[in-house]
Amino acid sequence: MPQVSMTVNGKAVSATVEGRTLLVQLLREQLGLTGTHVGCDTSQCGACVVHVDGKSVKSCTMLAVQANGAAVATIEGLATNGKLHPMQEAFRDNHGLQCGFCTPGMVMSALDLVKHNANPSETQVREWLEGNLCRCTGYHNIVKSIQAGAAAMRGAGR
Repeated sequence: MPQVSMTVNGKAVSATVEGRTLLVQLLREQLGLTGTHVGCDTSQCGACVVHVDGKSVKSCTMLAVQANGAAVATIEGLATNGKLHPMQEAFRDNHGLQCGFCTPGMVMSALDLVKHNANPSETQVREWLEGNLCRCTGYHNIVKSIQAGAAAMRGAGR
């Protein structure tokens, strides 16, 4: 079985995996990072979004061996010294979540959007989130949260 090594949330990790092991399985089952959710296994819902080498990726469609040598960031890696990331705070403060199942993927996708566009319009946010599904809140407060998070990040220099 293949051995994979990568940096996850700033820490070097190694694991032995089957060749068919998905990145989401490695994160959840072997590394215990359960904030990355499995919602559909078909790359449609976006609950499994993480960053691989700085780009948002649906981890249910990427093999763990494909992430060998990569830097992976999950929702668990965003808070610093117990303080939520500004985007996480924005989701909390603007009621951008209800059940919370889609929230980690939404936040990780939002951070990739803001990296490309520091001040996205409502239309740009909605288009960016086309691959992320929320089944209970609708998207109004999610869009509002992302725009508030982007504004907070611009102000904080993040």
